[in-house]
Amino acid sequence: MSKNVLDVFEERGFLQQVTFEEELRELLATEKVTVYLGIDPTADSLHVGHLMGIMALAHLQRAGHRPLALVGGGTAMIGDPSGRTELREMLSKEKIEENVRGIKKQLDRYLDFTHDRALLLNNADWLLHLNYVEFLREIGVHFSVNRMLTAECFRARMERGLSFIEFNYMLLQAYDYLFLYRKYGCKLQVGGDDQWSNILAGADLIRRVEGGKAYVLTWPLLTTASGKKMGKTEAGSVWLDPVRTSPFAFYQYWRNTDDADVEKLLALYTFLPMEEVKRLGALKGEEINEAKKILAYEVTKLAHGEEAADAAKKAAEALFSGEATAGKMPTTQVEATRYPEGLPLLDLLVLTGLVPSKKEGRRLIEQKGIALNRQVVSDQGLIISLDDFRGDGFLLRKGKKTYHRVEVV
Repeated sequence: MSKNVLDVFEERGFLQQVTFEEELRELLATEKVTVYLGIDPTADSLHVGHLMGIMALAHLQRAGHRPLALVGGGTAMIGDPSGRTELREMLSKEKIEENVRGIKKQLDRYLDFTHDRALLLNNADWLLHLNYVEFLREIGVHFSVNRMLTAECFRARMERGLSFIEFNYMLLQAYDYLFLYRKYGCKLQVGGDDQWSNILAGADLIRRVEGGKAYVLTWPLLTTASGKKMGKTEAGSVWLDPVRTSPFAFYQYWRNTDDADVEKLLALYTFLPMEEVKRLGALKGEEINEAKKILAYEVTKLAHGEEAADAAKKAAEALFSGEATAGKMPTTQVEATRYPEGLPLLDLLVLTGLVPSKKEGRRLIEQKGIALNRQVVSDQGLIISLDDFRGDGFLLRKGKKTYHRVEVV
């Protein structure tokens, strides 16, 4: 007998809070449940921070349920105050539409949208046409301001100031749940634990307006063993868009996982059986590196496809075996004729994006944090004669784990 998807969630670490757990377990065992996840379209790409929700939808679909991936084209025009200390930057309707198009392409790798097995929706389709007075009469009447102010997403903003436009966000997200309940029979909303108050408001609204039963499930907000927010590096977010974050850099992000995080990330971000996850997570010493390679490969394959994952794996192996020119890794092409007297290393570090400024480049060189072809650089004024590297190019390394290849043409 196959496991209830709620058991899968609990086993893999997706379960933080859930309403009416036993009722939901019975529902998931006996019905094909329609479930939705909200996705904030503030960029034209998803990032690693979105992956937990996407994997949750994928598990639900594999268990026979129907996911609704709801892109918040309407709510993004207001902005969710959850977890924020300042008002979110307002995006234009055109920019949001552009972002939605980018997100659509990435979801296809995780969910099967054929024959309505999953649906991709945009709440702009119904929110932008609401009549404000009618909305207040039908929806606003069910919300207590006193109760709303006790929600964590609002309490955290009270000292800094909470705008009226943000105060409406909870009503709009609750209305989304009601709309999806009415039109698609959606009975479960999932999300990160910072969304608990907003999702509860939607389930309560369904009870008040329709007399129906709707459920809520949230997962924990992840940080790595080093305390960093999942998907964040010194260089910024780790994106699913291969232009923003190359498949090689994406692979390396997972390859560089802290030993203590390996089992947790294998459980959350791959579909490997839990027996294998636990075996890999129990490896010690040098052997844990094999588990990290499997984690990096599996997650990269899901995000970018098998061919890209194979190329990233090959590049990583070549890199650590000394074959600096093999495989694919972040690469910058430099024309030798543009620098007849050589190219200053500091200029090149900025050009490749390894550092944001020459000042940061000088600091790293002083701390022995920059290497050229595996040789640590100590000269801040180093001029690289590009003619010496025509054809093969050369390798730059920042710190111990960030690599960039320079091709000389």
